[in-house]
Amino acid sequence: MCGFCGIMQERSPVDGELLTRMREKMRHRGPDEGKNFVDDDLVGLGFRRLKIIDLFTGGQPMSNEDGSLWLACNGEIYNYISLREELVKKGHRFSSRSDSEVILHLYEERGAECLQSLRGMFAFVLWDKKRRRLFGARDRFGIKPFYYLESPGLLAFASEIKALAELPLFPREVNEEAFCDYLTFQYVPEPRTMFSGVYRLPPAHFFFKSPGKPLEIKRYWQVRFNPSQKPLEYFLEGIREKLREAVRLHLASDVPRGAFLSSGVDSAIIAALARELEPLSTFSVGYEEKNFSELREAGETAAFLETEHHDYIITPREFLKLLPKLVWYLDEPVADPAAISLYFAARMASEKITVVLSGEGADEVFAGYGIYREPSALAPLRGLPRPLRRPLYMLEKLLPPGMPGKNYLARSRRPLEERFLGNAYIFSPAEKGQISNLNINPSPFRVTDPLYRQVAGLDDITRMQYIDLHTWMPGDILVKADRMTMANSLELRVPYLDHYVFEFAATLPQEYKVRGKTTKRALREAFKDILPPSAINRPKRGFPVPTREWLKRPDFRRLFLELLAGEGGRWFQRNNVKKLLDDHREGKVEAGRKLWVILIFLLWHEAYNLKAF
Repeated sequence: MCGFCGIMQERSPVDGELLTRMREKMRHRGPDEGKNFVDDDLVGLGFRRLKIIDLFTGGQPMSNEDGSLWLACNGEIYNYISLREELVKKGHRFSSRSDSEVILHLYEERGAECLQSLRGMFAFVLWDKKRRRLFGARDRFGIKPFYYLESPGLLAFASEIKALAELPLFPREVNEEAFCDYLTFQYVPEPRTMFSGVYRLPPAHFFFKSPGKPLEIKRYWQVRFNPSQKPLEYFLEGIREKLREAVRLHLASDVPRGAFLSSGVDSAIIAALARELEPLSTFSVGYEEKNFSELREAGETAAFLETEHHDYIITPREFLKLLPKLVWYLDEPVADPAAISLYFAARMASEKITVVLSGEGADEVFAGYGIYREPSALAPLRGLPRPLRRPLYMLEKLLPPGMPGKNYLARSRRPLEERFLGNAYIFSPAEKGQISNLNINPSPFRVTDPLYRQVAGLDDITRMQYIDLHTWMPGDILVKADRMTMANSLELRVPYLDHYVFEFAATLPQEYKVRGKTTKRALREAFKDILPPSAINRPKRGFPVPTREWLKRPDFRRLFLELLAGEGGRWFQRNNVKKLLDDHREGKVEAGRKLWVILIFLLWHEAYNLKAF
């Protein structure tokens, strides 16, 4: 696991010192080694390495046999051994045991088609000296980050935005449209970022860039669902086979490894499968507030699996002290409090191991979120003939706010495309008009409408999965997973997002995903024999954090008001925000998530010293 950066600069020579500064901003991603490569003053690549596979060779940027190709790659290629064997038979000569080197030789053989053979998580850039072009790509789900900035005569790219911030022309301006989206989703949907002019290379895409030619971006893989009608046992056996293989491959490393363990079934399954193969260290975090702590449940699972278990209790004071630094690590505001839990878990784990397996992706792949139960819950009412539904909808208008049943009736008469924007819907367009100082207020549905059109005709649960796989997962789940672990020089691996696992799970029919109140039905059934019943049947909690309570504390309130009075506060109607904070503290409203979104933005604005609104 590493971090890379680079420049293609056509109008002046590449500044080696600038490249080094960019590289060193990401030292946390790769504390073991740092190197640069510059070719013809046109292209420069910088690299920070965290040694995982091949501790003695395999440094980057690396080249092929004749030095005509140069590569900087962040990630892991899990099928590199079989690929290497195939390439050696064709006459390719390897200079290391690194997994990344297979990309160079595959590209020699197949060009951009090499991406079809890669099984893993990756973001990379390859400089082809003979063709005088850059070739870059990002893995299928966006597990590893890839940011870029383009201006006339310049393309700059990096694993983290903070490296790009070293560029003299870096735009320290907030993207207003992205800000609007952030207030809705609690993150910025791809390909935008919160910085004007800075973009993400989308997951499952690659690019070519030659001097004097525009950046050419293309897709190489597509999320596809193909439900099939086969017996449940067929799917259970397939899930067991695919996930066991994925975990085995994800354990490949030359350094110590372990697993995160929450109270939920996702991490428990990964830990159990890893434990079948080797002794295992597991790591959990919790809080002093018992209602928000998962330590007891995680400890029970660890005892059942006989792992070497470690846990840590996070205090509000410690949380508050580290919060500004952690927002800086995130690059952009991501207002998911679980990010902070991940940081503390990673900090603890990094003292024992260098590679950690985690359960990210299970909910999107196997349909695990509680909201996925809604289509079935609404079906009885939506299935009624229209004449019978009409009086119920009239009743909904008569019921006072907060009355049981009102929200159910309201949601039942709206199509899925209007009900579901993903796992987070923080501020409505009307609320954004009251809370922000922006003159623009684009509809958040412009983000999801094109995605819904791509899966028209599929069942509602599958369509919800599709939305989350393209928005929530790359924008929130995977961002916080990468940044919080890399902040501690810890490599996080996600077996559920092995594309062979996904492609099999994509054939599940609806009844094997959600039934009644049970989500991830097939996944739970497949592994019920290797975990205690309490872990298999436990509802999802997902690193709960007591932020709504902490925001009532004087120290949190003090920080909030100080930041609101600063430059970042110009983006908000300060009096309305202060009233929301006061009403929350007094118990008049529950606005914890809304306030957290504002607080994280204010912290980010200050961390990156952005221009005034």
